[in-house]
Amino acid sequence: MSSDRAPVGARFRRFRKRLAAEGPERLGGPVQRRRGPRGGGEPVNVPPAEFTSYYGRPVLKPPVWKWDIAAYLFTGGLAAGSSLLAAGGQLTGRPALRRAGRVTSLAAVTASAYFLVNDLGRPSRFHHMLRVAKLTSPMSVGTWILTAFGPAAGVAAVAEAAPWLPERGLLGVGRRLLPPAGHAAGLIAAVTAPALATYTAVLLADTAVPSWHEAYPELPAIFAGSALASGAGVGLLAAPTGQAGPARRFAVAGAALELWGAHRVEHRLGLYSEPYATGTAGRLLRAGRALTAAGVVGALVGRRSRVLSAVAGGALLAASVCTRFGIFRGGVASARDPKYTVVPQRERVRRRERPAEDANEPGAGPIGE
Repeated sequence: MSSDRAPVGARFRRFRKRLAAEGPERLGGPVQRRRGPRGGGEPVNVPPAEFTSYYGRPVLKPPVWKWDIAAYLFTGGLAAGSSLLAAGGQLTGRPALRRAGRVTSLAAVTASAYFLVNDLGRPSRFHHMLRVAKLTSPMSVGTWILTAFGPAAGVAAVAEAAPWLPERGLLGVGRRLLPPAGHAAGLIAAVTAPALATYTAVLLADTAVPSWHEAYPELPAIFAGSALASGAGVGLLAAPTGQAGPARRFAVAGAALELWGAHRVEHRLGLYSEPYATGTAGRLLRAGRALTAAGVVGALVGRRSRVLSAVAGGALLAASVCTRFGIFRGGVASARDPKYTVVPQRERVRRRERPAEDANEPGAGPIGE
């Protein structure tokens, strides 16, 4: 019987003998050559394969979310920051600041609902998500947060129209009842705002996308800082300089959180930081840092300049857009490239194998000490 038609068991035994003679590195080491009768050689091994896919498919399925979810991240933060700004104006007696925050908050949360429903495909899907409440699901919790925040922001914004209503008749009753209802609703929206600003960060970190998942400590801080900075931008744009004090303080606090978090995700995560520093995401995040710094400087320097305050407010709003879109694009890029999944997995395997190898070395353990 020829060697090509030998039974499988015989061929496997010959392979084991050959493997024992040539060494186990044959399976993963450099190419070895067997010396022939004429001094030549033939390769007995192939170089290690570069893993790029799983049977032609990506290791991870990239997020199917489009630009509307990135816009949803921004408008949700803007709604939260504006409602906090409105509450600050309400409690400190700054009507222009309160009015600007309430109106912007309603507009932003309406845009957020549109972007979310547009991504879901049908409005009924949003309604179906309200059938249950799962504290372990960031999406379910976020849906309820948005449902609680939206009506409160709406009542607070509608209350700003009370001075335009007639003093008598049924509308006169509304003129008298709307201001206290608006004050209560504004405070309710402000209490809900921190959860609205940060739940999307928890939602991203709860996915299998490598650069989102590994940045779970920093993403809530980035999103909270971005929300405060965007709310400050609204105040600097819309309120007179004499009433913009809380907006300036929001700008400083928000910029500190946002810049700290952005610096951490670009330097702490090792390989996972790469998507945030390169490509479109890197350019957006660098632009966001520059605009944030410019906005804070303009807010502090332009205390008496209406034009400079407005420019600073626009810079802070643009910075928030760049930051949210940059974080979004960085996560998508890490899911599309298999190295951000495969390389860390190999490193974890090596770390687990290293203690076992050390324990098997001669002289290891209490007997060899």
